[in-house]
Amino acid sequence: MNSEILAGLDFFERDKGIKREVLLEAINNALLTAARKAVGPARELRVEIDPKSGDIKAIAKLIVVERVVNKHDEVSLTEARKKVKEDAQLGEELDISVTPKDFGRIAAQTARQAINQRLRQAEREMIYEEFRDRAGEIITGTVRRFERSDVIVDLGKFEGIMPNRERVATEEYSVGDRIRAYVVAVENGVRGPEIILSRSHPNFVRRLFETEVAEIADRTVEIKGIAREAGHRTKIAVWSANEKVDPVGACVGMRGARVKNIVRELNNEKVDIIRWSSDIKELVLEALKPAKVKSITLNEAKHNVQIKVEADQLSLAIGKRGQNARLTSRLTGWDISIDKDESVREAFEQNVEKGAVALALSLGIEVDLARKLTMAGMAFVEVIAPSTAAQIAEAIGCDEKQAETILVAAQREMEKANA
Repeated sequence: MNSEILAGLDFFERDKGIKREVLLEAINNALLTAARKAVGPARELRVEIDPKSGDIKAIAKLIVVERVVNKHDEVSLTEARKKVKEDAQLGEELDISVTPKDFGRIAAQTARQAINQRLRQAEREMIYEEFRDRAGEIITGTVRRFERSDVIVDLGKFEGIMPNRERVATEEYSVGDRIRAYVVAVENGVRGPEIILSRSHPNFVRRLFETEVAEIADRTVEIKGIAREAGHRTKIAVWSANEKVDPVGACVGMRGARVKNIVRELNNEKVDIIRWSSDIKELVLEALKPAKVKSITLNEAKHNVQIKVEADQLSLAIGKRGQNARLTSRLTGWDISIDKDESVREAFEQNVEKGAVALALSLGIEVDLARKLTMAGMAFVEVIAPSTAAQIAEAIGCDEKQAETILVAAQREMEKANA
């Protein structure tokens, strides 16, 4: 038992970083429980452990009496003078060893579970003390194992957990992989402290930029906002009070070196770095680039931004599965609505309608028929008059008799114009 205790003390102090005094206290409490079971309710029973030799003694404070009535509280004068103190007096309190012969075996069996429990508690306390102020930092660890969809990460002396909700859906991890993660929180729960890690948190990207970009670290450049869909795309808005500093250029780095390092850490997740502006219109326009915006309208009351773009820019502005619009909305804090600009088409339709009405009046035909002629490219009598009835009939899908009427009317109008 002695050698076993000493070996355990050395191991846990060296490998787990738990102080020897803490371990001795845990062992002492466990052995005291075992001693009470083996010795009984001895008066002021305690256990002493020699920290060097590991010798264990169960000691009780007994009262010296002439004749013992209660063996758990008293010791005879004869025995006290023989074994403890030659000049012991009646009524005196003496520390008497009451260690059973087989106490070593009993202690080992009884104490093991209690010792392990105290050691686990000590480890939890150490985790909490070391990591409680590290929430918000990036740490490096090794994937140790998986518990369902959660990833258990070896952080050296301790373990962290990356719950499924904090994983990046596009990333795959294997046991032994070395990964960096963001410390979301250190929770002191029922089962003890838990170090919650994340690779999907927006602040993971924030910390990467603070590490990689010196201007952000020294606050020359400030990150004003981050919107992220982990594994796919991140938008980050940056600003500098120093007009001589280009905040976007500082984040991109020489030949894109800085942002490339961050993108590499994010497994090629797209990162859009935009210049922040207090003007919501400018900020939205920056966030939607490279899409070209035709018009932008703000609704202050509803906190909504209405965007109009050309038809060929619509998919670019909205992004894959609405991603670009969604991230822009999160970044700005405004609801974003993106629609196709219909102003050109509406103007065209209005012109067609005006032309059809004018043509109908000129030829004395119905507006619907005049509209068909206009859409077929026969919007003017100058175009209709040289045509044949067959050509007109084919163009608007009418019979030749009706086409002949239209042709005659057009030729008549041409003759009036020439006259």
